[in-house]
Amino acid sequence: MSPARRHRLLCVIASGLAVAAAGCRRDQPQQLNVAVIGEPPLSIGDPIIPPTSAAQATLRLNLAQGLVRLDAAGQVEPGLAERWNVSDDGLSYIFRLVTGEWPDGRKIMARDMARILNRQLRANRDNPTRDALGVVEEVVAMTDRVIEIRLRVPRSNLLQLLAQPEYALISEGSGSGPFMLRTPKNNEVESTDKNAPVRLTRRLRGIDGEAGEREDVRVAAMSAASAIAAFRSDRLDLVLGGTIADLPLATRAKLGRGALRFDPASGLFGLVPARADGPLAEPEVRRLLSRAIDRTALIAALGVPCLGPRATLLQAGLEGLSEPVQPAWLAQPIADRRAGLASEAQRLFGTAERPRLTVALPAGPGGDLIFTRLFADWGAIGIGVERAEEGKRADLRLIDAVAPSNSPAWFLRRFRCGQVAVCIADADVMLQSARDAPVAAQRAGLFGEVATLMDEAALFIPLAAPIRWSLVGDRAPAFQENRFAQHPLAGIMQRATARGYTP
Repeated sequence: MSPARRHRLLCVIASGLAVAAAGCRRDQPQQLNVAVIGEPPLSIGDPIIPPTSAAQATLRLNLAQGLVRLDAAGQVEPGLAERWNVSDDGLSYIFRLVTGEWPDGRKIMARDMARILNRQLRANRDNPTRDALGVVEEVVAMTDRVIEIRLRVPRSNLLQLLAQPEYALISEGSGSGPFMLRTPKNNEVESTDKNAPVRLTRRLRGIDGEAGEREDVRVAAMSAASAIAAFRSDRLDLVLGGTIADLPLATRAKLGRGALRFDPASGLFGLVPARADGPLAEPEVRRLLSRAIDRTALIAALGVPCLGPRATLLQAGLEGLSEPVQPAWLAQPIADRRAGLASEAQRLFGTAERPRLTVALPAGPGGDLIFTRLFADWGAIGIGVERAEEGKRADLRLIDAVAPSNSPAWFLRRFRCGQVAVCIADADVMLQSARDAPVAAQRAGLFGEVATLMDEAALFIPLAAPIRWSLVGDRAPAFQENRFAQHPLAGIMQRATARGYTP
């Protein structure tokens, strides 16, 4: 027997033994241990209030679902709606609901879905996607199992928005899965500690009506340092919710090959003025500060693969727009820019004392890296930098947010008057016109004009794309990176599905 054939036979035998072992463990499932970096609450939360922590967002993503939801790759898939149709004019989305029940046994009814969705769309102004869904005219129940969303103007990214945790449908404090909270057994004592880990469970569909395997997941909220230590000692299988704040802890840790994973996240990562007075009220000063940052050195210090510098508010890959053109100076080495930067600072400030700016950055070694970079680069042109104390007023603050869809509207509307300290009133008028524009090309044209205005005024000092990282062990082989940095846990332990393996 050839070595290749012998190897294939051994693989088939090993696969068969693994399947047999899995069958023996059907009623004694292994538990996946997951930590989400950050603070509790470990609860599903109020349906009309956006998740207040990464832990709560993760629980809502797995305990509740909307009409649609995101799969592991960040693609929209059916949730409480088994299918849907979009009218030819794009103004009507009709969803047919699954036949199912809430955990308390009540049937899932269209009238309840319409009531909850209408509240979510209108009740909470802090919802980051609420403005993008301002074109929803009404949500109505057509029958017990059919619901319609009517729009004033078409929105091709509606499904991406409805799949976000903010629009998970929760009734009487419970979601419809895919996971359910695991009820303690007779010999277990239910914890009353709101910070205690949460246990989730779901039953997979079996063959010919038989009960399928069970998936059990334990979710805890932990600090980055504790989560990394627990992952290294094999007490955790998966760590989610990593951001720039604690990234150096992960990059410096001794981890297995391929354990540290980065999402190709889309969104905003940069600095915005936090006050309308002082030196930052002048666009020339803001433009100078942006050009003075050595983004190449910052990205090298962060050590994130494939992360590139950015000096425009918008990024590539947004709906209806071509890739934004980065300014020519971004490609120049900082050493070649320094003389011109110094001359510009001299022109702006003359012999007067140079400003000293305070910057609000996240606590942790990641925030330290950003501050060190700003201190060196702005200090080179005579501008002092201090780190703002927590709760104290700052001149600049960091925006670090992942976009919920591929629409440019979300990026631009973050800088409307009332949302930021320094704004452009004319841009607000154009954004309102874009919202009401019935033709996609007209809307895209307005977005392009607004982006140009905002970049020229330097309302935002971009640095790069948002950084989101996870630690992934061998027992979570179906984990996938995605642009939304959201990770449903259902099926994450299914190795054959993840790798497409066929014996």
